[in-house]
Amino acid sequence: MNAQVERDILKRYPNAVVIGAGVIGASWTALFLAHGVAVTVNDPREDVEGIVEDYIRKATPTLKALGLPAKDLTKRLRFEADLGRAVDGADLIQENGPERIEFKQDLWASIDGKVGAHALLLSSSSARTATEQSLKMAKSAGRLLVGHPFNPPHLIPLVEVVPGERTEPGAIEDAVAFYAALGKVPRIVRKEMQGFVANRLQRAIFRECCYLVLKGVVTVDELDDIVTSSIGLRWAADGPFRSFHLGGGPGGFTAFFKQFSPGLETAWKNMAPVSLDAEAQKTIIDQAQASFAASPPEQLEAERDARQIAIIQALAALKGRTAKPKQ
Repeated sequence: MNAQVERDILKRYPNAVVIGAGVIGASWTALFLAHGVAVTVNDPREDVEGIVEDYIRKATPTLKALGLPAKDLTKRLRFEADLGRAVDGADLIQENGPERIEFKQDLWASIDGKVGAHALLLSSSSARTATEQSLKMAKSAGRLLVGHPFNPPHLIPLVEVVPGERTEPGAIEDAVAFYAALGKVPRIVRKEMQGFVANRLQRAIFRECCYLVLKGVVTVDELDDIVTSSIGLRWAADGPFRSFHLGGGPGGFTAFFKQFSPGLETAWKNMAPVSLDAEAQKTIIDQAQASFAASPPEQLEAERDARQIAIIQALAALKGRTAKPKQ
C-alpha cells in the first residue's frame, strides 16, 4: 500500500474513540495519533489523562524508530468520561474494556445507532466474539467486529480481524484497509473460535515450555535461549508451514509428512498433562526472579522493543528482494 492510498483511507476515519485506556488502549491511542487520527479517550478513571500521556511519552522513541511522526502527538488528543459525548461524531471506535460479556453487550447497545453508518466498531477482545458482543444491538451490528491486536499494538504488526455472524462484508473490508493503512498486518480469522489464532498457538507452545521447565529438562533462561536461537528465529522469517515445507527438502510437505507424520501423531496423543498449581508457579517464578524478572519492567520493555524493531526493520528491508519463482 503506497503512502497516498494510506492517507486516503485514514481520511475516512479522522476521529477515533478509544474506550478503555489500559495498556492496549493507550498503545492504540499512540498509534492512531502518530498516523494523524484525532483520538478521544473514554475511561472513567480520574487519573486517565496522566496515564495515557505518560504512555505516549514512553512510546515515542518506538514510534520514531518505526518512522512515524511523534511530535506534539497530544495536540489531537482529548478525554471525555461521558460515553455519549465521547462517541458523538466518531468515525471509528476501538474498544478495550473488561473481558466481561455483559459489559461489552451493554456498551455496544448504548452506542448502537448513535454513530454514522460508515463508522467502524472494533473490539480489541481476545476472548469475546463479535457475535456475542452484538446480541443487544438492533441497528449497527453489521459494523461490529473484533480487531484483536498483539500487545503492544503500536509495535507488533498483527491484528486478527474476526467478523461476527452479523458483520457486513463491507465492514470487514473497511477494517482490513484501516489497519493496513496504519502499517499493521491485518489477517481475517474466518471462523469465530475461542482464543482466535495467535493466542491459541501461544498457549500451546507455552504449555510445553512450562512442562519442560517443571520436569527439570531446562531452566527458564535456557528455554528462552533455545527458542530465540531456533524456532523463534525461523518462524519470524517464514512461519511454521513454510518452514516445515522446507524441512521436507525437495519433496516439500509430501516428503515431510511421509517421514514425520507418524511420529507427530504419536507425540500429540501422548502429551502429558500440565498443572500450574502453586508449587509449579513458584518454580517458574523463582527461576524468572533470579534472572530477568529482577530487572525493572521499563528496562525489559525497552530491550524487548529494541529487539522487535530490529527484526521488523530487517524483514522490511528484505521485502521484495527475493526472486519471484520461474514460470
